[in-house]
Amino acid sequence: MQKLYDVIIIGGGVVGSAIARELSRYRLKIAVLEKNLDVCFETSGRNTGVCHGGFAYDPGSLKAKLCVEGNRMMGELAEELDFPFKRTGKVLVGNTDEEYEQLGRVMQQGAVNGATGLSMIGEEELHRLVPSVQGKFAMLSKNSGILDPFLMTIALAENAHKNGAEYHFDSEVTGIRRNDNENVWEISTAHGTDYAARWIVNAAGLGCGKISDMLGIRGYKIIGSKDDYIILDQRLGALVPMPIYTVPSNTYMGIHVTITTDGNVLLGPTAEDTDNLSYYGTEQKNLDYLYQEAMKIWPHVKKADYIRTYSGILPKWVDDNGKIQDFKIEIKDEIAPNAVNLVGIESPGLTASVAIARHVIDMMQEREHFAENADFNGTRKGITRFALLTPQEQDALIQENPDYGELVCRCEKVTKAEILQAIHNPLGAHTMVSVKYRTRCMMGRCQGGYCQMRISSMLEKELGIRPTEITYERAGSHPFFGVVRSEAESRREAAQ
Repeated sequence: MQKLYDVIIIGGGVVGSAIARELSRYRLKIAVLEKNLDVCFETSGRNTGVCHGGFAYDPGSLKAKLCVEGNRMMGELAEELDFPFKRTGKVLVGNTDEEYEQLGRVMQQGAVNGATGLSMIGEEELHRLVPSVQGKFAMLSKNSGILDPFLMTIALAENAHKNGAEYHFDSEVTGIRRNDNENVWEISTAHGTDYAARWIVNAAGLGCGKISDMLGIRGYKIIGSKDDYIILDQRLGALVPMPIYTVPSNTYMGIHVTITTDGNVLLGPTAEDTDNLSYYGTEQKNLDYLYQEAMKIWPHVKKADYIRTYSGILPKWVDDNGKIQDFKIEIKDEIAPNAVNLVGIESPGLTASVAIARHVIDMMQEREHFAENADFNGTRKGITRFALLTPQEQDALIQENPDYGELVCRCEKVTKAEILQAIHNPLGAHTMVSVKYRTRCMMGRCQGGYCQMRISSMLEKELGIRPTEITYERAGSHPFFGVVRSEAESRREAAQ
């Protein structure tokens, strides 16, 4: 039996969830089909977390237009949806005459794109803003900033869900066909569940080319650009008040030294073309390259401060010569009626996500008028971060709920109450990484050495599952395969 919807969105990352949230402003039955077990396990959660200013993209491109729009709305969006965002500014640091000329061209391009708050600053002003940087001058982008990509994606999804959108995880799309008799799209998934919808939206990210082919819109060449990163300890956060970039080339923004909203310093990214869109390992040669390049503009990197490495993959649409193309957002009525096809939504897709969503809906409404949802509520409240509260606020919370008085993650000071809220999140995502992304547990110096077993025990108890049924991140990623020792043996050891 098919489940029938007005709109089905394939892909629940930041762009798919932004489209779901913006569509929930209308009286529509909406579903999101996500192949992973949560909304930010691929490109949306594996990036630098920078809100871009819009100066780095070709004039007249969708990347430029939608990035500038997304940047302007980010403060209001973060306030509505309760996710961390700071308009810190950003510097592109140079040392040579050639780099000064290149930054001049970048500034001019930014002005044409409508980016604001751009200026050239000398060595004295650069070191006043970022005392730790090494450089003679910089372009300052005052309106750039940093955000939490996990919580932004989760916030958009939770708000969409609050307004009626249904999320179906572990639902990889395996087939799409057009039923012209019923005027619907019929969609099959890996586990045999079938769906139908009047409208279909391809927001599949790394899978955009595959879904585009299924829609009958063929010919797009999609490659992956794999980016490796190093995460440094929070103790260095005070040395990076804003993202620090090198001077970009025509195709690559270069190595960045950036700060997260929680105070960790990131080094990266590399940028290597890949055909493997599911491999997230990091290569030692890339980590060595990041270290060497970062030291040129920020000579404070010590390998003792490394706490983790990670990688992300961007879906890039390229032409036959390998040149990276603009975002493609299209409706081909003659080939795939009532299908919105998004191809090559890479950076600045995080910054532009809601602007992309509104652009998509404008295109849809050129073909069909959607009635407004009078009950739409555009606000969402996230999980309260106990560690960020004043002692008085903490005491009040503990009095109200004693679970706030029990620390589960010592590095990030995450309490039992926060873990429980994450386990019982509105989207029903139940992996260990789902809890991690919602609370920052397992993100501190020990990377889960203290809290991971405690979290697994809470998942087991709260969900009523066996230890071997706990999933770390992806389907089949079970940390436990059997019992090492009996409960009685554990009690005897504890008593000794």
